[in-house]
Amino acid sequence: MSGKKLLMVVGDFGEDYEIMVPFQALQAVGHEVDAVCPEKEGGDTVKTAVHDFRGDQTYVESRGHDFELTATMSEVDPAEYDGLVLPGGRAPEYLRTYDEVLKAVRHFFEEDKPVAAICHAAQILAAADVIAGRTCAAYSALESDVEGAGGDYYDGVTTDGNLVTGRDWSDHVEWLSQFLDLLGTEISHGGAMETEAAED
Repeated sequence: MSGKKLLMVVGDFGEDYEIMVPFQALQAVGHEVDAVCPEKEGGDTVKTAVHDFRGDQTYVESRGHDFELTATMSEVDPAEYDGLVLPGGRAPEYLRTYDEVLKAVRHFFEEDKPVAAICHAAQILAAADVIAGRTCAAYSALESDVEGAGGDYYDGVTTDGNLVTGRDWSDHVEWLSQFLDLLGTEISHGGAMETEAAED
């Protein structure tokens, strides 16, 4: 499999699982991922937050990791990337105010490149004006944001054209699976697994 080059836009207090899991999982299957943040350079860190669901009316937020950026946003060219990943958390609330973020997001839609967005990342999609007429999942409290931007809210994981969206980190398995399909990633389950099955 030929790995793709992917851009991930993150920020302070982005959701820990929604940054760490796709960042590592996409690399594990052979893709290259550059994580960037406005006004920060490669080698700098962003602080993550863990959102947990414990029966309250909304999520509980705890301090997560210091996540190290791999590239400098002001120096990357979106045209050199094959796909985009937008994690959720609190970061999208302020990331959507950066013109360079919105410009980068629009590039992937204009060029019909695969985009994976989850949870509060819908705030960035709405600000970039790229979800009108599309089916889009997001954190449940953002249903009105999706619809206000002209999208059709979906309560699950969905692929609409080049866009794969999910509600929160509990959707990771299906969200990443659908994104890998869009990227054309083929994963072989041969070798030892076939041998074990033969011995049973």
